[in-house]
Amino acid sequence: MAQIFSRYANSYAKAGIIGVVILVAVAFGAADRLARSPWMTRADTFREQPVQFSHQHHVGGIGIDCRYCHTSVDTATSAGIPPTKTCMNCHAQIWLTSPYLEPVRASFRDDTSLRWIRVHDLPDFVYFNHSVHVKKGMGCSTCHGRVDRMPLVYQRASLQMEWCLGCHRNPEQYVRPREAVYQMDYQPPDDQAELGARLVKEYDIKSLTNCSTCHR
Repeated sequence: MAQIFSRYANSYAKAGIIGVVILVAVAFGAADRLARSPWMTRADTFREQPVQFSHQHHVGGIGIDCRYCHTSVDTATSAGIPPTKTCMNCHAQIWLTSPYLEPVRASFRDDTSLRWIRVHDLPDFVYFNHSVHVKKGMGCSTCHGRVDRMPLVYQRASLQMEWCLGCHRNPEQYVRPREAVYQMDYQPPDDQAELGARLVKEYDIKSLTNCSTCHR
């Protein structure tokens, strides 16, 4: 009886199986990389705003404190978006006729809100409380990056769950003294491990990683 399969059939079959396994592994790896990429997370992407407000100028240049505009950052869940009146506290006196600021003047004149585009926009199923993190010694720049160097604000971190868990599992690596929370140029000291361990105990910081902490 003639031989049905080639003498190399087993080799071809093994090579085919190995090829499929490699292809599947590469596909999963590519999908994983894509899910973490800025293209998906929108990290490092500027958002078009009704007025291209420069944090670099207002925070880094003039030295305006975060809390002047984001008034509820240490008292409420949301940091708060400043009303147009806050802008006009200064711009009723300076840059009065700048066409660049006409949307601000129109908003104030017509008593209509500017429709700012949220940059750090968490999904609706995620609960996040700004005031808790501020009171526990988590600095603004830890999550938002050096906004004092951003002409236009962009999302520095991925905001994915693994990013949040990195801090929740090891808060001592990120906590800073409360008086330095709003300090943009804060640098962790050489003894961060020792300082962090002390502050975690002093501020009663819990390593909360159960689902209900953020998904309520």
